[in-house]
Amino acid sequence: MLPRPDGRPALCRRFGLHDTVKMHLIPESASRPGDPIYVLNAEATRRARAGESIVNATAGSLTEDDGRLAIMPTVFEALAAVPPERAAAYAPIAGEPPFLEAVVRDLFGSGPLATRAVAAATAGATGALHHAVVNFLEPGEALLTTDYRWGPYDTIAHHTGRRVETFRMFDAAGRFDGAAFEEALLDVAARQRRVLVLLNTPCHNPTGYSLDDEDWQAVVRAVGRAAELVPVSLAIDLAYAHFGASDPRHWVPHAEALAGVALLLVAWTASKTFALYGARVGALVAVHPDADERERIGRALSYSCRATWTNCNHAGMLAVTALLEDERLRAGADRERERLRRLLGERVAAFNAAASHAGLRYPRYEGGFFVTVFTPDGEATARRMRELGVYVVPAGRGVRVALCSTPVARVPRLIDALIEGVRAAGSSA
Repeated sequence: MLPRPDGRPALCRRFGLHDTVKMHLIPESASRPGDPIYVLNAEATRRARAGESIVNATAGSLTEDDGRLAIMPTVFEALAAVPPERAAAYAPIAGEPPFLEAVVRDLFGSGPLATRAVAAATAGATGALHHAVVNFLEPGEALLTTDYRWGPYDTIAHHTGRRVETFRMFDAAGRFDGAAFEEALLDVAARQRRVLVLLNTPCHNPTGYSLDDEDWQAVVRAVGRAAELVPVSLAIDLAYAHFGASDPRHWVPHAEALAGVALLLVAWTASKTFALYGARVGALVAVHPDADERERIGRALSYSCRATWTNCNHAGMLAVTALLEDERLRAGADRERERLRRLLGERVAAFNAAASHAGLRYPRYEGGFFVTVFTPDGEATARRMRELGVYVVPAGRGVRVALCSTPVARVPRLIDALIEGVRAAGSSA
């Protein structure tokens, strides 16, 4: 079909077809937005490379004080030791059984939940959350999570034909709002045939908040009440568990109280645990007391693996298995992670001291990659901060600050920009 001199194909003119660019994408896909965190990170990186003095508190990877990505050498020793012929081979669709068993032991030790668990390997915790949404909610149903949340929760739900409903995360005192959670949970249970709750703790992204014993008791009570009405699945996003102030298994006794009441789902990842973000090694672990139901869940998760990525990074799974099971490798990785946890802890302490002195409002922050500073308008605050060369991520009535990528020496400048950003937002409100 040769073009005419006016640029329109002859057949278009002959049959009166529209003189517009052909749209091969379906309408819903044609307007997909870019990820705002990556957009802001790219802008900050461009300005820094152009010679500007920039504080980039957007990226969700732990860095050394000189800006290099923080790594754990023992992890790469384990990767290098994987036999090439095994690394190059397809992994089982649901994941290597030794890997899945090692993940379950890492989560639950030899406790009672370990004997009631079934798991599938996933592309990081994101893949685990995808499998939770598509297998434990029907299209059109809504998952329930906190109003402050990681944006891809919405992306996963929307992309799979589900929705997100939220509850107010914090009460007037700045604590987890257990009453608001219970009210929202019972409301969803009254309207749907099932409920999927998604909680990110400890070290919640984006606020940094970790549920304590009192918070967990409120969760257990609310889930128990809702489970009297409909099946409830409680998904715990444990991505940052090893960077909190308390034992990474602090939540397990509370989860044991839900055994047989609700289905427990756990999104586990090597991305933060082993500073191995690009390997995309994770797992979804489901805990149910009935063996037949566990078998059904296992088949469903395997089916979802086949329908998305077929199988996960084999070399990564084999290396992570060794890191979890080999005593020498595990001890080495634990030492290296502890150094990184202390590095992050110094930043958390510096932030808490300066932010409290400045009168900034933010949740209890004891550890983790991020904290959210409250403000009348997150977009206005972040915009003013960018003018000052400091990048954070807008999060509704707050801004997410990535202390994981902010050296201690830059915390004072970060605090000054936050003060100015919050003041500017208040002036324009």
